[in-house]
Amino acid sequence: MAKTAAQRQAAYRARRPHAGNDGNGERRLSVWIDTRASLALARLARRYAVTQRALIERLVIAEDERILAEIELDSAQWHAYFADTSLRSNDDDHMHEKGENMAPARPVMLPEAT
Repeated sequence: MAKTAAQRQAAYRARRPHAGNDGNGERRLSVWIDTRASLALARLARRYAVTQRALIERLVIAEDERILAEIELDSAQWHAYFADTSLRSNDDDHMHEKGENMAPARPVMLPEAT
């Protein structure tokens, strides 16, 4: 018997946690971003001929690898970076918008797609 659209969708969603080349799964990300950032994301994705998803993944992974390369293994910084606790607040003080904990902006070389 053929599956209904709802059954196919449920099966698809059930596979997502184990999807990907390594079977490590995928995570859903649903956020509202500033219009300027959204337009920049679209431009960059077009420029590099990749999807917005691929662009975000490459940028995040490249920054994570850069940070990990600068941190000594098993140091206090290492443990703080991997801790589940937030390094900053996301409350009404809008500290997250100021980027006080972020590295200064610099040109980013996008890694090649694998």
